Amino acid sequence: MVLSGCAIIVRGQPRGGPPPERQINLSNIRAGAMARRAAQGQPDTKDTPDEPWAFQAREFLRKKLIGKEVCFTVEIKIASGREYGMVYLGKDTTGENIAESLVTEGLATVRREGIRGNNPEQARLCEHEDQAKASKKGMWSEGSGTHTIRDIKYTIENPRNFVDSLHQKPINAIIEHVRDGSVVRALLLPDYYLVTVMLSGIKCPTFKREADGTETPEPFAAEAKFFTESRLLQRDVQIILESCPNQIILGTILHPNGNITELLLKEGFARCVDWSMAVYTQGAEKLRAAERSAKERKVRIWKDYVAPTANLDQKDRQFVAKVMQVVNADAMVVKLNSGEYKTIHLSSIRPPRIEGEEKNKDKDKRFRPLYDIPYMFEAREFLRKKLIGKKVNVTVDYIRAATSAGEGTPAFPERTCATVTIGGINIAEALVSKGLATVIRYRQDDDQRSSHYDELLAAEARAIKNGKGLHSKKEVPIHRVADISGETQKAKQFLPFLQRAGRSEAVVEYVFSGSRLKLYMPKETCLITFLLAGIECPRSSRNMPGGMQVAEPFSDEAMLFTKELVLQREVEVEVESMDKAGNFIGWLHIEGVNLSVALVENALSKVHFTAERSAYYKTLVSAEEACRQRKEKIWANYEEKPVEEVVHLSEEKERVANYRPVYVTEITDTLHFYTQDVETGGQLESLMETMRAEIAAQPPVEGSYSARRGDNCIAKFADGEWYRARVEKVESPAKVHVFYIDYGNREVVSSTRLAAIPPAFSTRTLPAQATEYAFAFIQVPQDEDARADVVDCIVRDIHNTQCLLNVEYSGASCPHVTIQFADTKEDVGLGLVKEGLVMVDVRKEKHLQKMVTEYLNSQESAKSARLNIWRYGDFRADDADEFGYSR
Repeated sequence: MVLSGCAIIVRGQPRGGPPPERQINLSNIRAGAMARRAAQGQPDTKDTPDEPWAFQAREFLRKKLIGKEVCFTVEIKIASGREYGMVYLGKDTTGENIAESLVTEGLATVRREGIRGNNPEQARLCEHEDQAKASKKGMWSEGSGTHTIRDIKYTIENPRNFVDSLHQKPINAIIEHVRDGSVVRALLLPDYYLVTVMLSGIKCPTFKREADGTETPEPFAAEAKFFTESRLLQRDVQIILESCPNQIILGTILHPNGNITELLLKEGFARCVDWSMAVYTQGAEKLRAAERSAKERKVRIWKDYVAPTANLDQKDRQFVAKVMQVVNADAMVVKLNSGEYKTIHLSSIRPPRIEGEEKNKDKDKRFRPLYDIPYMFEAREFLRKKLIGKKVNVTVDYIRAATSAGEGTPAFPERTCATVTIGGINIAEALVSKGLATVIRYRQDDDQRSSHYDELLAAEARAIKNGKGLHSKKEVPIHRVADISGETQKAKQFLPFLQRAGRSEAVVEYVFSGSRLKLYMPKETCLITFLLAGIECPRSSRNMPGGMQVAEPFSDEAMLFTKELVLQREVEVEVESMDKAGNFIGWLHIEGVNLSVALVENALSKVHFTAERSAYYKTLVSAEEACRQRKEKIWANYEEKPVEEVVHLSEEKERVANYRPVYVTEITDTLHFYTQDVETGGQLESLMETMRAEIAAQPPVEGSYSARRGDNCIAKFADGEWYRARVEKVESPAKVHVFYIDYGNREVVSSTRLAAIPPAFSTRTLPAQATEYAFAFIQVPQDEDARADVVDCIVRDIHNTQCLLNVEYSGASCPHVTIQFADTKEDVGLGLVKEGLVMVDVRKEKHLQKMVTEYLNSQESAKSARLNIWRYGDFRADDADEFGYSR
């Protein structure tokens, strides 16, 4: 470095680190003093300008010496440690004498007071000065002085306007000081602005200033500073001033030998920084590539670097896969070539989300993220339409480790985060550019991010500028989607409309099993549960009142087949009918394929007799026959049995009388009743005692429970005690319909009488104890008064008593049973028939004929005696409707 026209700083050759510095002052000459800025914190000091010709002298030496090898001799070393001597250009004293050159150019004066006549070098200096005066060079020129003084501008009133006014055009400059590897002080020419410039897009290790004023270098800070100093200090450069956030000027320094920003990164002296990367005009990808090169070579600050995907094989890091499902706006399930399924999250983006206040606004309403979070549906649809069923290129960027649940944050499993491209388009970038996702901001040392992070930031900036999606000032789109799955009344109203519509468009939202799906109907904006017509698909495992129902063989294969074919695809459906639970039944077509037929063709379903009335019956039967002949999948163990054998067996079958003790807890107006098994009664009592003791010790906070249809909870009954219950309907917080699962009774209560069920007392610990039954061989009167008489009679006889129960046959909603009094063993149903309170339901099964005959004989006796409903004779002929009865 050249400090002034008569002082330079030299350094030796570097050996294992930055070499020490040494200041040499030229003896026997004097050049003008350079400008000096007032010391900070000392208000009595002022800025001093350059002395005449001082800058020209400094520039003469700078251009002659910077970066060159010199030889020097030390003549005097004074007490302060300052050294005076002679400096020669080159390896020895035969080179150009720098002091003589300065004096010859009229840029320095000779200190004649210390000259000794017998010293030839000093004598030569005087001669050169005399010649310069005679030639009127430099300071000896006419009118010398004022016009040679530069006017340094230390401060810029509005740095941002100043930077903008240059329009990112290269400006000539001299680097006056290097603070650290990525921050320099530059003199901008020709106006002599002295500015601090931070290199755009990078940051080098720095020198941290401690409280006592000392500086502690971070690892490689000194080396990074020396790297920049040795290449740029006092060199002529060009600077592109790129931005000025928070009064900090960001820029790029261009030198004929290269770009220092990229060099620092490549040599491992700096890391990329996101906040200033966006303004780097030379292309952010160059910086990322330079940093990547240093990381791969593990040089300097990256010596301990481990890549986020270092433990992955190349085949696991980059692969082609087929998109099977879009989970939400930033994740998808893909199928690998091996057939394995894998969930992939898009790197560095965050899907639309709802803030705290909005989320808590509708506590009573069931929260459905896909429809209730603004732009979540649009984001999901964008990905679904673009990706479902398509092959994509996946590049794994990092694997986010599993996190446990914290305060207010849920637990997350391990996540594979990747860049997904299709046809050269980065899906995450497309999503962000449409304003359907935002970019995650990371800590500077967090290397787990997208390999195309800068493109994502640029896409987000465009979306914000254009007011797209989440960044729009317009009102957010609202999706009012009615969920009528399981809502029998709504489904009944909707059924004729769907039947008339013929083929309707739908999107398959969820696959419950091979033949049970949830569909979104875009035109009607509703969700329905849809059952495939004409087939009998193997049942999956599911929770039942009596415990877990075991899955039937090939149920999982059938579900997987349906998922792969139709999940999240656009399909057409023909609705034919609906079941008692409000589920629609019909045919589903995708790209000309009937899903019912496809399942039968692949030996994953059997043909159901209800298909006989359909146009697809012949196709279904022929497909089933072919699979049966090949003994595929569900037909693997099929053996054709002779018809005679089947008839013989059915004749042999007899009624099984296996009466077991039960306790009748509830009787409904429709003559159905609920019972508890006497065997498990002790377990229920024990569970109730323990549960109530725990609730008494830790009473629930009143009003804290938010009731949702289908949830299990605990409810406070009229007797003041807590019982297990299930929410059946929520009209309002004051009107919640609950069903007491252990007793069978129903009640409408306020939500303040409800609380969350403690996990130790859930149906997993003890299944619901109330089981619903109906009387076998009996027709319930349709006339309300007649039915009320029967119910009163039954309530008197068996309510809250122990009886004996035998299942006779299954019904549409519950098993049909005969029930006996525990003491007399008399049949309760038969007693009702004898008293003329009910009619007989004639069953055709041969093994039940003995019972049916007994019931019919009792009915004839009641009819003859004109008891109760028979008091006006046999009303069942022409006037049945008039009396409100039907056969």
